[in-house]
Amino acid sequence: QVQLVETGGGLVQAGGSLRLSCVASGRTFSRNAMGWFRQAPGKEREFVAVISPGGAVTHYADSVKGRFTISRDNAKNTVYLQMSSLKPEDTAVYYCAAGLDSRGFLGRRVNDYEYWGQGTQVSVAS
Repeated sequence: QVQLVETGGGLVQAGGSLRLSCVASGRTFSRNAMGWFRQAPGKEREFVAVISPGGAVTHYADSVKGRFTISRDNAKNTVYLQMSSLKPEDTAVYYCAAGLDSRGFLGRRVNDYEYWGQGTQVSVAS
C-alpha cells in the first residue's frame, strides 16, 4: 500500500519559517517528480513546487519563489519543503504528491500526480 505522510505543519508568526517533510512508503519514487501543493479554505488546490527525480531541477509558483525551497532525499524516500519569510496568505493545508509520469515530468497540475498525502496544516499569524 502506497502512503505519503506529511509532517511539520503548525502555527507560526509572519516572517517565520517551517520545514515540511513527506515520507513515502510502499514503493520508491526515485524516478518520479515530487510536488507540493496547497489548498486554502474556499479555494482550489494550487501548485507550490516540484522537484525532478534526481533533485537537480526545481520549479516554484511565483507566489513562493525566493522564499520556499523544495528538496528530496531518495535514500530516505523523503521530500522536503523549507518555507521562510512566511506570510498570512501562505496559510493552507499543504499536500505532497508523487508524479504520475515515471519519466520524471515536472507537472504543475493536480492531474499530473498520482499519489497524495493527507495534508498538513500551516497557519501564519499576522
